[in-house]
Amino acid sequence: MTSAAARKRLAQSVIDTAIAMEERGINSGMSGNVSARVDEGMLITPSSVAYSDMTPADIVLVNADESWTVANDRRPSSEWRFHLDLYAARSDAEAIVHAHPISATALSCHRRGIDRFHYMVGIAGGHDIRCATYATFGTPELSANVVQAIADRKACLMANHGMLTLGSDLANALGVAIEVEVLASQYLAALAIGEPKKLTKKQMDDVLAKMNAGQGYGSS
Repeated sequence: MTSAAARKRLAQSVIDTAIAMEERGINSGMSGNVSARVDEGMLITPSSVAYSDMTPADIVLVNADESWTVANDRRPSSEWRFHLDLYAARSDAEAIVHAHPISATALSCHRRGIDRFHYMVGIAGGHDIRCATYATFGTPELSANVVQAIADRKACLMANHGMLTLGSDLANALGVAIEVEVLASQYLAALAIGEPKKLTKKQMDDVLAKMNAGQGYGSS
């Protein structure tokens, strides 16, 4: 069981990550949500509270059995289900960031993912960044669609909704989210003058091999 002190520190890190989403321009207002795995299940941002107003006591513990502890009369984000289901499906996920950034969301509204137009697409773990099929927010259907779209990846778009990333920790999940939004902006710019040339599967395999070997991760 995660100790109370460790949980409080992690809860503050969840808040710091949520605030950083706004500071980096990938989220605004009370949209989006952030979570981190704990032994019991996960800690997640509450519903309908501004990130700047949150304290560690506001972060909600959702247990693996889908029960939760209501803290400060807060309830978990309405999107808690896909966070919890992703932790169950992905042993490599220690943190999840969900946001509604402008460019990634614009692509998602066309139900279009990000193809292998640029080598940094590999930062999400594969040859592309998929777009999950649309379903109403907070539903089991959306959760199932997200789990499928992000399989073997660290990021996916969500049709007519936004973007989701997972990582080995909060900083990693946020870093991938920032990079995906940059890629979405670049992809939109490239599409404005026509369909961009794609890297070959072999070229992307080479990129992924170097990234997985720790060579050139995030380099220019």
